[in-house]
Amino acid sequence: MRILGSDYPGIDVGKATVLITGGGRGIGRATAELFAAKGSRVVLADVDEPAVEAAAAAIGADPYELDVRSRERWDTVVAEVGEIDILVNNAGVMPAGAFLDEPDTVGRTTMDVNVWGLVHGMRAVAPGMIERRRGHIVNVASLAGKVPIPGLALYNASKFAAVGLSAATRLEFAAQGVSVSCVLPSAVRTRLSSGLTLGRGMPTVEPEEVAAAIVHTCLTRRAEVAVPNYLGPVDIALAAAPERVVRLIRGAFGGDRALHPADEQTRAEYERQVRSIS
Repeated sequence: MRILGSDYPGIDVGKATVLITGGGRGIGRATAELFAAKGSRVVLADVDEPAVEAAAAAIGADPYELDVRSRERWDTVVAEVGEIDILVNNAGVMPAGAFLDEPDTVGRTTMDVNVWGLVHGMRAVAPGMIERRRGHIVNVASLAGKVPIPGLALYNASKFAAVGLSAATRLEFAAQGVSVSCVLPSAVRTRLSSGLTLGRGMPTVEPEEVAAAIVHTCLTRRAEVAVPNYLGPVDIALAAAPERVVRLIRGAFGGDRALHPADEQTRAEYERQVRSIS
């Protein structure tokens, strides 16, 4: 492994088997469509079986019901799929609200899905990649893994963990030819942000933009990729700025919007869905 540049074994995306979690909709489905268009064998996994089957049928992918919190289910799926060249750990949940008002069960679900889901996936898939001395893992985190947001405390915690997990395992796996990339989108127009105010100074992206960044890491093998790219150094900028200035900036851009949904009914429906899997 060279100190500068990437010397990971190349992956031919057109011949690769790609496993994508949270593949029934949003970023996962958009990523699956892009990989399929490039000729990959796509395996879609999601806890929502009807959604993943519909997505797989439309794309021409293999569907699997998978609750990423279950290591046993992970092992079953990986054994059935066979060799996996690219793993996209995308499944996630994003409850919003005041930290002290959030039920413990919801917080546990957030950590179990957003952190342990990645851990289980990597531990199920990475050994085969290491044995073959090639492979690529993409952990979809969030810029909330760099920037704290009122109303998303446990989500922040889970995404900070995802960033650290990705960075440390990248160092561990590099010598075996396996790369780990962490993709950090800003606000994305998906079900996770439903009912919340988007735009108005907050960079907002479409699932297809995140999908393009995910697929591009298979070529660059970069450690971290922000979406949009120009937000990469935002955490450094915020850390360097005086707290009073940061507060003014947050106020100007509606930094507490996660505490005040624009559409309470729509947001409440998403929160009920999260609670249903707790």
